[in-house]
Amino acid sequence: MKKILLISGLMIGAILILIQLCELTYYRVSSGFELWLSAALLAAGGVGLWLGQRNASAREGQSPLREAAEKVDQGKIEKLGIISRELEVLQLIQEGLSNKEIAERLFVSEATVKSHVSNLLVKLDAKRRTQAMANALEWSVLVKK
Repeated sequence: MKKILLISGLMIGAILILIQLCELTYYRVSSGFELWLSAALLAAGGVGLWLGQRNASAREGQSPLREAAEKVDQGKIEKLGIISRELEVLQLIQEGLSNKEIAERLFVSEATVKSHVSNLLVKLDAKRRTQAMANALEWSVLVKK
């Protein structure tokens, strides 16, 4: 964030210095143009700062997921044969979503979600979703939220 502020400030400062140099070398710039240019630069700087802040907060929001991913036993996931999409479905089951809600979140059909859930039940040696969740937590396929 500090780097973005510094770069933006330096760029704005360099452009303002360039305008002043142009005035000193008799390339007069009308005061109306200067005001519009300054306003445009400030607006662009504001948008840049807003986007930078948004990206920084998004990255901070992901850090707990990265920590959780480090606690997950990747070897066990591979040994069980759980593919990435099934793992996504399992995480959404952990959040308490229904098949329909999972399908909407992942942009797939409800039948596809049912297929993934069925595969997960077999791979996690479970008869119900709750038992699959218990096994996944016990075997470190998922981490407790």
